[in-house]
Amino acid sequence: MWYILRKFFFLFDAEKAHYLSMDLFSLALKIPIISFLLKKSFESTNTHNPIIVDGISYKNKIGLAAGFDKDGKWLDLLSYLGFGSIEVGTVTPLPQSGNDKPRLFRLKKDEGIINRMGFNNSGVDSLIENLKQFKNKNQVVIGGNIGKNKLTSQENAIQDYIICFEKLFNYVDYFVVNVSSPNTPNLRALQDKEPLTNLLSSIQKSNLKNQKPKPIYLKIAPDLSAEMLNDIIEVVSSTGIQGIIATNTTISRPNFLVEKNISEQQGGLSGAPLKDLSCGILNRLVHPKKFTIINVGGIMNEKDAQQRLNSGADLIQLYAGMIYRGPWFVKKILNSIKG
Repeated sequence: MWYILRKFFFLFDAEKAHYLSMDLFSLALKIPIISFLLKKSFESTNTHNPIIVDGISYKNKIGLAAGFDKDGKWLDLLSYLGFGSIEVGTVTPLPQSGNDKPRLFRLKKDEGIINRMGFNNSGVDSLIENLKQFKNKNQVVIGGNIGKNKLTSQENAIQDYIICFEKLFNYVDYFVVNVSSPNTPNLRALQDKEPLTNLLSSIQKSNLKNQKPKPIYLKIAPDLSAEMLNDIIEVVSSTGIQGIIATNTTISRPNFLVEKNISEQQGGLSGAPLKDLSCGILNRLVHPKKFTIINVGGIMNEKDAQQRLNSGADLIQLYAGMIYRGPWFVKKILNSIKG
């Protein structure tokens, strides 16, 4: 069934198809009999015991990565797909339209995606309003991925993150600090040791003012040198945040890509071509493992999912895999993985 639906959606521009698919899904769930059958079709036959990660109970280890639902508009719909967690954002203090369109591209033969969205979102206040409306009937853990506005200077970047953190604190279960998107100018410079230490220390200071602090994770790029990764590990450990999400999209273009023309588009590459880089970073983080690791990037089938968990990831996240494998991809993974 998904093969036919994918053929249809792939007739449209990638960004238009994204919104069209969610609009149709929303419409289908408003029709009683179709809604019932759809919801049943997403139910896994494999029972997974809840797991505790950094004090949070997850019904399973499969999450939806940030970027799919930046503004939290579709949480009620997405929660039916079987995810244990859904990460909203990246959100910024003020609304911003992002980069010029087109800015989302499929590498169909490579099962990849290139995006240069540029943190397009409706702003943190709009996200909060959507989170207030979310009923969360399926007990999904909600993460908040935070960033800075494009026009905010590097000197004032910390304030943007603090604004998002403090406003979202009562509405999400954990936070992700995004300094690794390649689509906001100079953002990745915040991964350098000194600015990263200042940023994470400031957010953690705000976090510890609360009676019950929330877990904080740092989302990193897959293009880091060994020296930069070692610095990041040191900073994460010294600032006391809970761990790392590895990885964001890559600015590299592997030689094996078939869709050469599309791969020349600027932006971050994800999907199957990111697999080796993401696995490489994961392997470097788990030896020795010092904190929680959430792995994302190039998980395109059930074997990939099991491999990441076996390699030491505490949780995994999907994005491109769901675009190419469809909304039943979560169910397939849950039915096949152990642990």
